[in-house]
Amino acid sequence: MIQLRSLCRSKPHFLRRTEIGFGGCCSQARSDALFPSASLTYLTYVTSGKRRSLAVALAEKGQVSDGDTHPLMRLPKRHLRKAQYASHSAILSGVLALVSSARAQAPATVNISVDATAAGTPLERVWTFHGYDEINYTTVPEGKVLLGDIAAAHTAPVHVRNHFLLNTGDGTPAMKWGSTNVYTEDASGNPVYSWSLTDGIMDTITGVGAFPFVEIGFMPQALSTHPTPYGNSSTTSLDGGCFYPPTDYTKWAGLIREWATHANGRYPNVAASWLWELWNEPDIGYWNGTFADYAKLYDYTESALHAAIPDAAFGGPAVAGAGGSFLTQFLQHCATGTNAVTGAVGTRLDLVTFHAKGSVAITGDHVEMDLGNQLRLHRAGFTAVAAFSQFKRTPIYITEADPDGCAACPASATPADAYRNTAAYGAYEISMMKHTIELESQVGVKLGGVLTWAFAFPGTPYFAGYRVLASNGISLPVFGAFKLLGRLSGTRLPLTSSGAHALSDIITNGVRDQPEVDGMATLEGAAIQVLVWNYHDDILTVPSLPVHLTLAIPASFGSSARVSHLRVDDTHGDAYTVWVSQGMPANPSAARVTALQQAMDPSLLVPDGTFAVAADGTVSVDFDLPRFGISLVTIQPAGAASDSGSTTLPARTGTSGCTCSAHGRGKGADNPLGMAMLALAASARRRGALVLVRRPFA
Repeated sequence: MIQLRSLCRSKPHFLRRTEIGFGGCCSQARSDALFPSASLTYLTYVTSGKRRSLAVALAEKGQVSDGDTHPLMRLPKRHLRKAQYASHSAILSGVLALVSSARAQAPATVNISVDATAAGTPLERVWTFHGYDEINYTTVPEGKVLLGDIAAAHTAPVHVRNHFLLNTGDGTPAMKWGSTNVYTEDASGNPVYSWSLTDGIMDTITGVGAFPFVEIGFMPQALSTHPTPYGNSSTTSLDGGCFYPPTDYTKWAGLIREWATHANGRYPNVAASWLWELWNEPDIGYWNGTFADYAKLYDYTESALHAAIPDAAFGGPAVAGAGGSFLTQFLQHCATGTNAVTGAVGTRLDLVTFHAKGSVAITGDHVEMDLGNQLRLHRAGFTAVAAFSQFKRTPIYITEADPDGCAACPASATPADAYRNTAAYGAYEISMMKHTIELESQVGVKLGGVLTWAFAFPGTPYFAGYRVLASNGISLPVFGAFKLLGRLSGTRLPLTSSGAHALSDIITNGVRDQPEVDGMATLEGAAIQVLVWNYHDDILTVPSLPVHLTLAIPASFGSSARVSHLRVDDTHGDAYTVWVSQGMPANPSAARVTALQQAMDPSLLVPDGTFAVAADGTVSVDFDLPRFGISLVTIQPAGAASDSGSTTLPARTGTSGCTCSAHGRGKGADNPLGMAMLALAASARRRGALVLVRRPFA
């Protein structure tokens, strides 16, 4: 690692607790975080300190000039010349580390085996759930396009969840806010309903082929026990009047019944395809009432909804802390409590929801994620549900499951959140999905879905480090990961990997020692798909790992098979690294936007090829997989059409000029000294902007 000394000298930033986790009060973000060397893929835009000190730090790594750069990064020329001189020394020092690393013992090959002749088991596509705070972003142009892209990325129906469905207001889109004005009252206190804004939102969601996961909330101003001030005082506060109980539970029930009746008449198959839950995180600041108030609200909502749509799947409580007492109290109320509407014992519960957030932090000189913590929270929620025999087979939906807690907090405020722009985010998501399915089986519950809380923030800077799937219409690597994951369909096949980690080990220790190289495989018709990823909690530059994939294929394939290989890593399906190489422009030209669009989707690692089937009925594929790389290998009979769409996803070459081979690297990748010197020369030549020093092994 190149240890930088002149990083930001500003005071550390503090992120006030909003959604960052159930337990803590605040999280200190270090403003003196260090950046990995030999790769500018990570942590180039991670701190909001003094503009000049950050820019000098970046320029010392040869990352920035006084040309067309992000506004935060522009430098006076005298600082630039001094910093670029320092960058030459820094990169040369890094060259020695690269050469030493290249001469080290080659990493052991990871062996992965798939049996496509086995009967297989049903594939649980729990990953087709997406959500975001700002319900009015649904109908802005950027939101409409992204929703369509999300729906198209999956082979199973997508469900979309939002906040602020019932809030009072004119529907103006805003960060951490939303409104539909569904309920007001006339001068006599009689309800006045309006569905125009909700119709536009639901029309958009259903119009792209998705279904609503209806979060019933929050409280209209005319019904709130604390009507003023109604809005939050800031985007990081939860102090508005919409988070209070109703003044009249009967009027609330009337609103729910009327809107459900309207929706059921306007849209097809609502009972069979929509999902419903009450509120969001009532165990923290989203609910300024008691548990008894929430339980009463649930009883009235359940009665009203099922009066309108008897077969609607409805539940709750969407708590922030799965291990807290609120979830257990809620389950107890539904099982044996007194129903506030009927006076009978218990209340109908069709599904259980809770939230879980992992953890990210600056550890030493890099960002460290915490998959183990995420899975511990999933286990806590599953265990709480399993403790009630009445609900052990009731579907569980984790309606927010993310590596960190605050989607609307940029990396400039929380440096550790810089992971969001990188391939690490996608590898985390896929690994988390796979292990959550394992937890479902281990605990003996029924998992319905795992929802990713990330969308877009229209009007914010490019790649500002918000938790999003796309930035200004440019997909991030995490969206590419979902595009690969979303292709899986059919029957799940047995897969073993020498690089896999036991679930118990990850829950106890995270992924802190050896990387996890694991996969999932499916069979759909005659197509075998194998999704392989390389995940580690620590975002560091390390050598790629060689992978040997062996597949036992059906006899119907004959003597040969066609193999297609799609990839997401920092040189495939990663527009962020391209934007960095462009100089991090705040307003990219049309040509640069086109380049970003061309780089943002998963791309072929190598051209499609035909492989001979061995005498034992197997096909073997070898490739290198960098840390956080994700590969989707598709194997079909030789005469079948390619699944990769190679006409629209051409093979790509790295910026260092090395063409991908069957092992994902060419001659240039075998010479790290040459690569580093080329980068150094480019640093001296180019006055444009950031110099992208590619990883020597990836």
